[in-house]
Amino acid sequence: MPGGTVARVLVDSPLPQLDQLFDYSVPERLRASARPGVRVRVPLRTGGRIANGWLVELADESEYGGTLSEVEDIVSEVPLLVPEVWALARAVADRAAGNASDVLRLAIPSRYVRVERSWLSAPGEPGDLPEAPPPVHGAEAGRVEAGIERGERMSLRADPRPLRLPTGEWVGAWAVTLAQAAAHTLAADRSALLVVPDYRDQEQLELVLAASVDPRRVLRTDARQSGGNRYRSFLDATGDEARIIVGNRSTVYAPAPRLGLIALWDDGDSLMNEPLAPGVHPRDAALVRQEQSGAALLFAAHTRSVEVERLVAVGWVHDVAPLKHVRPRVIPTEQQATPEPGSARIPSVAWRQAQEAVREGPVLVQVARPGNAPLLACDRCREPARCTACGGALGVPRSGGQPRCVLCGTSASAWRCPVCDGTKLRAVTVGASRTADELGRAFPRTRVILSDGERPVLRVSAEPALVVATRGAEPIAEGGYRAVLLLDGERMLLRESLRVAEDCLRWWSNAAALAAPGATVHLVGVGGALASALSMWRQPEWAATELEARRALRFPPAVRVASVTAAHASVARAAESVADLDGVDVLGPVPADDDGLERAIVRFDYAAGARVARELRAEMIRVATERRRPIAGRPARRPPVLRVRFDDPEVP
Repeated sequence: MPGGTVARVLVDSPLPQLDQLFDYSVPERLRASARPGVRVRVPLRTGGRIANGWLVELADESEYGGTLSEVEDIVSEVPLLVPEVWALARAVADRAAGNASDVLRLAIPSRYVRVERSWLSAPGEPGDLPEAPPPVHGAEAGRVEAGIERGERMSLRADPRPLRLPTGEWVGAWAVTLAQAAAHTLAADRSALLVVPDYRDQEQLELVLAASVDPRRVLRTDARQSGGNRYRSFLDATGDEARIIVGNRSTVYAPAPRLGLIALWDDGDSLMNEPLAPGVHPRDAALVRQEQSGAALLFAAHTRSVEVERLVAVGWVHDVAPLKHVRPRVIPTEQQATPEPGSARIPSVAWRQAQEAVREGPVLVQVARPGNAPLLACDRCREPARCTACGGALGVPRSGGQPRCVLCGTSASAWRCPVCDGTKLRAVTVGASRTADELGRAFPRTRVILSDGERPVLRVSAEPALVVATRGAEPIAEGGYRAVLLLDGERMLLRESLRVAEDCLRWWSNAAALAAPGATVHLVGVGGALASALSMWRQPEWAATELEARRALRFPPAVRVASVTAAHASVARAAESVADLDGVDVLGPVPADDDGLERAIVRFDYAAGARVARELRAEMIRVATERRRPIAGRPARRPPVLRVRFDDPEVP
């Protein structure tokens, strides 16, 4: 189109066939405001619809030989889609055979016109840069700082202690480490992204940053904010000033001028798994962004994930040794699991120490699940007991009586184990509420605090108390807990998942890190290599052993996997399209649900990832664009579907 301006637009649509740049002409009335990164509205020839989209780039001419449709309107004149975010969205979408528009929907919040106008009229003061921040805690002086300057990829084992801030607040030592690393990055006038699993972790980071960095340089972005506040933070991040941006998993996509550091805390936490398409884990997005930007990348955790261990093993990520070997005092009590009467299933040694510790301050009791009803398993083989009618878990009602299904209420009086044919049941876990009731009776003069998903408690004082918390909901205690009791370990390990041992080690390690220096941590009912790894505080060595076992079995993360779900014929064609590639094997298909769909698992080496993604993406487009003429007299059939999920956390 000689002499004109051409806009290349990404249409905001989940349809795979629309995941490309389309050329539109920019009319004269819009040329002053048409800039790369702005929201636009464009016509779609199919159905005469108007769709939203992103103006990705401008060109003087188009390769299309026909007449271009015109851009309908510029929705916002603020360029929200900055080039580095577009490059990241395109790269991670291609890696996962997904749509770039789905990634941008995670990265860019909804627009608020009033907030945008306020920001344009008064952008706000950028704040001062920190001067001479202290050395990064938890590593040799200068080690992390040098890695940030070089743009290094690092894995750091966090200091497992609570620390007191100058303001009097207590936080995990890991939060001090990440905040100081971000402060060093900001002091060099470069931005930092701090990605954490949930708001509890975010609050700790914000407390440390508030005491050491100009608050105008810190931006928060998470789902707990109001929409307007989140949009304002995003607008601030698109400016030219270096910032520290703190938030949950979608923060990895935030715009950040002169990016110098991406830091992830506890990347193995299940809250880091992205449920929305294309389901890219922030760890993978961070690795891609680090390559594109040259920024430093820091993984920090008490328990190293097996995925990060693989990166360390191949030399892609460097292990940063802790400054000194600090570890909690963990005592496994597998051989002392018989509780005393009225002791809320706590072994005698742990019971006596809890009685002594609670006189001095708070004591933490971690349990597997909320609620009241004890869940049951076979007394002989420990197989979880399931209802014969609906498959739900069997439990004992709060009022007592015969075991019954917690879902449908069917009695389990005639239950028989499908594995060993046993008929006796035993309680393997008791909910947080039931444990709190039992401890309240056992410690009649002690305050009992319950913390779970429905009743979260973020902090407790140094006063004597028994704190009963579900995994992940443990509050921070002033000065640390005087003792920690980790119950229901046997029940936690019964969960059917490849990652069950890794998850349990993470839950226990994070709870143990809340203990005061010198306090005792009791791991009840668990022994073997997992208990040894916790008691010796050698989680990286355990992760290395776990990685070798998965490599021998070709399980993730030794290989990558993709789940393919569709009707039988579509699954077969998709599997056939990748089956002949080197380093690829296909498992299945097997029935996926009650709608007649099937699922196959594609396993492939990392080197084959790009080719597998291209082939499966082509199959998705083929299925989506198939034309099916309606048959007279018959109801219209639902459109075909082919769902592909790379690195699916539910597989295997």
